[in-house]
Amino acid sequence: MIRYRERIAAAVGARVFYGWAIVLVAGVAIMASGPGQSHTFSVFIDPISRDLGIGATALSGAYGFATLVAAFGLPLMGRLVDRHGPSRMMLIVVVLLGAACIAFGLVPGMVWLAFAFGALRFLGQGSLMLTSANVVSQWFSRKRGLAMSMMMLGFSASMAVHPPASQWLIEQVGWREAWFWLGLSTWIVMVPLILLLLHDVPERLGLVPDGGARETASAPGASRVSPAWGLTLAEALRTRTFYIVAAGLFTMSMLVTSLHFFQVAIFTHHGLSATMAAWIFPLSAVTAVVVQPFFGRSLDRFATPRMFGASLLVLCASLVSITLVRDPLTAVIYGVIFGVNNAASITLFGYLWPRYFGRRYLGSIQGTGQMIGVVGASLGPLPLGIAVDLTGDYSVMLWSLAVIPLLMAVLTQFLKETGPAEPGH
Repeated sequence: MIRYRERIAAAVGARVFYGWAIVLVAGVAIMASGPGQSHTFSVFIDPISRDLGIGATALSGAYGFATLVAAFGLPLMGRLVDRHGPSRMMLIVVVLLGAACIAFGLVPGMVWLAFAFGALRFLGQGSLMLTSANVVSQWFSRKRGLAMSMMMLGFSASMAVHPPASQWLIEQVGWREAWFWLGLSTWIVMVPLILLLLHDVPERLGLVPDGGARETASAPGASRVSPAWGLTLAEALRTRTFYIVAAGLFTMSMLVTSLHFFQVAIFTHHGLSATMAAWIFPLSAVTAVVVQPFFGRSLDRFATPRMFGASLLVLCASLVSITLVRDPLTAVIYGVIFGVNNAASITLFGYLWPRYFGRRYLGSIQGTGQMIGVVGASLGPLPLGIAVDLTGDYSVMLWSLAVIPLLMAVLTQFLKETGPAEPGH
């Protein structure tokens, strides 16, 4: 298998920088994380609620608590990535994610539902996204913004595919069997790609990040070259920049998750059909596909604090615009705004940690940062669940939550460099 991988890498590398093959694999992995993402769960809320007799607050509470517990395993996953490499850990995560999907369709009640939520969130929304972002960060520096944005097209693809596909599966075979097919498809798509195409760092193939001359044959141990710079987790935690980045990503994760989780419910509450609500996800995905490459190039060209702040303002607009959805036109307007929001936020999740803290100990730092983001995601659905159960409406809470990204947009303007700037930054 190793020989085949090397032959494939040589054949591809003769035509194009192999890092773009890594971006392709990581992008498909991001798409494969869909069963652990909120836009997929959104379609299952009503069927699960009816089948198990669980209300909105209890369901969002179980989802949030399970996500919170799962988040605390991500620093360990980050350390394992640093120790064993992202390709080996990605393979393990994919195998477990497929099994977790199949097990999710067998849950008998609230307790097992919470465990299943936790497994899917840890493996899909947490670990698979962490390993994907890690391996792309190792292969790119000057072009990292563009590479991350191209990788994150996988998230847009998941938004386009998983909600309508899941809705169709629910209508055909029921929500439980739908999870079996989601798990099986995860294995079929991802396992061959990881085994045949994925390599941890460019140095192992005699390459350098972004492309360039191969190491000479006389350079002993070229495959063992370490990334040139990076803070340890302890060093990163002593910087102000770490906490500003973490707070901004926490805000994005929390509020984007709440919108994904309750999109179908909010639309139906405003009189639109569940089918139309599900199809707004692909609209947002198409918008993100168009916007993401431009956003990625902008990250490579313009000041990071300005791009971060602008992204938070778009998040604010998403929270406000969903309260105005009343018909197909306003639904489409929201879908486009939310698509721009997704393009920005999902790219920043992979871009910011290596941008400010380097590659050498990236797994540990990403794991801790990802944990903070997932904690935000765990809290996101709860305020809206409580609001609808107490008042029967979402709008007041959504307007209140929109204040948070406004404040964070100001805070991000105080970001500072933490070490020698990487090339192109």
